[in-house]
Amino acid sequence: MLFWIISALLTVVVAVLLLSPLMRASARATRYDEGEAAVYRDQLRELERDKAEGLISAEDADYARAEIGRRLLAIAGREKAGEEGAEVAAEAPAPRRRYTLSQAFILLCLPVIGLAGYLEIGSPGTPDAPLEARIENPGEDVDLLVAKVERHLATSPDDGTGWNVLAPVYFRIGRYADAELAYRNAIRILGPDAERMNGLGETLVLRNDGIVTDDAQMAFQAALKLEPNNPRADFYLALALEQSGRRAEALAAFQDIAKASPPTAPWMPLVNQHIAANSAGMPLANPPAETAAAGTTPANPAAPGNPSAEDIANAQAMSEADRGEMIRGMVASLDARLKEDPNNFEGWMRLVRSYAMLKDKEKAEAALQDGLKAFPAAGAEGRQLLAMARELGLDVEEVSQ
Repeated sequence: MLFWIISALLTVVVAVLLLSPLMRASARATRYDEGEAAVYRDQLRELERDKAEGLISAEDADYARAEIGRRLLAIAGREKAGEEGAEVAAEAPAPRRRYTLSQAFILLCLPVIGLAGYLEIGSPGTPDAPLEARIENPGEDVDLLVAKVERHLATSPDDGTGWNVLAPVYFRIGRYADAELAYRNAIRILGPDAERMNGLGETLVLRNDGIVTDDAQMAFQAALKLEPNNPRADFYLALALEQSGRRAEALAAFQDIAKASPPTAPWMPLVNQHIAANSAGMPLANPPAETAAAGTTPANPAAPGNPSAEDIANAQAMSEADRGEMIRGMVASLDARLKEDPNNFEGWMRLVRSYAMLKDKEKAEAALQDGLKAFPAAGAEGRQLLAMARELGLDVEEVSQ
């Protein structure tokens, strides 16, 4: 009942606020006409004074008086107007009155139509659902499920199971900082296991734009100790070797994953791509966040400079010289694209790494310098570029000055 009373009062208040300017329109127009007529009457008096003082000729005064009289007839039609002017003045407000009444009719009908529609298709009898009740019964609403667990953990921060449940949910919805905290709390309270360590490692990778950092490597290595047959951890550790420029070791690591995995395993196409790329010395993109969450972590085929499956197949059939020429062409293409669109952090990472793999230190350092212009060394991306350059043996100090 309170809802209906408040709704009715608000409807009345809004209707009055909207109608009052329209209802006052006629009165404002009348006052305006009266004021304008008073101005013209003052002008007539001034005209007579000017004529009496000889400031204006009699002929000009007659012309001016006629014009002022015409204007008075047009707006007022009372003092010096005849019957025709009076009729015009009497009929002029009628359109405004009709307009005001039509607007009032529409404004009054709108609340009635809205109320009828709500009663027909709405649910006025549905009881209120306060936040407390919705959190207790969240259904399939992920946000409410997360809020329910967060509320529980706020009062029971040592509930390791709660942190363990919440961590992968944070990861899936992209809240990586919260996911890292949840994984660390779960590991602290429940102890490490392979799943939690892999989850922490992947979270650290995604928080660092696909770079397998030292902390992430430690998490994956711990997962391997707990579960030796762990292709997820093996993949990221092999990727870390690839990112650091240790292509031969990365190739061997990816080949070991392929040997230990069933041919139909879902990660095998990705592993085979890395095997082919490392065999040919081609650059591969870092894994994007949306596929890392699924555990497959494929490279991004749309990234500039990334080889297609056809490129990889062709490279394996080429001679060493032709393969090297093709790789240099791909790297040069990536370099050209980055000059046109420098706001591509992964592209700069691949370009610097590719020139280093081609033993072209001068171009690698030039690419690093260009990359630092787009992503300064003071930022997180710039620091990652410098860290990778140090691992590749580039002269970081000279370039960053």
